[in-house]
Amino acid sequence: MTSKVYYEGNLRTKCVHLKSGNEIITDAPVDNSGKGEAFSPTDTVATALASCMVTVMAIKAEQLGVSFINVSADVKKIMSVNPRRISKISILISLPINLSKENKEILENIGDSCPVHNSLDPKLVIDIKYDWI
Repeated sequence: MTSKVYYEGNLRTKCVHLKSGNEIITDAPVDNSGKGEAFSPTDTVATALASCMVTVMAIKAEQLGVSFINVSADVKKIMSVNPRRISKISILISLPINLSKENKEILENIGDSCPVHNSLDPKLVIDIKYDWI
């Protein structure tokens, strides 16, 4: 088992990673009867995509002997109404790294093919931009 989710009341869950004991709190968003005081479950999906992309890129950068310091990702999630679902995720990955064109392409291809990206519905619009600062 990977995790356990506990309903805490007031549209809040506590998600516990069983191996580490780390916790994530989620709240229903304000536009869906919640308080919006924490990540919503759909926020975690969009954020997981960016986290996965950055993680696999960091693994590849290490294999290439490239420093991967100060990399960040800005995430925007857009919901649709009927049916209520994530309709678009936009991610801007900022990479203050001086690399060859070849290594940039390698890292972008790795990011674009991360496990979370490969697991999402093909109908979901995913807009990814890489900013090599």
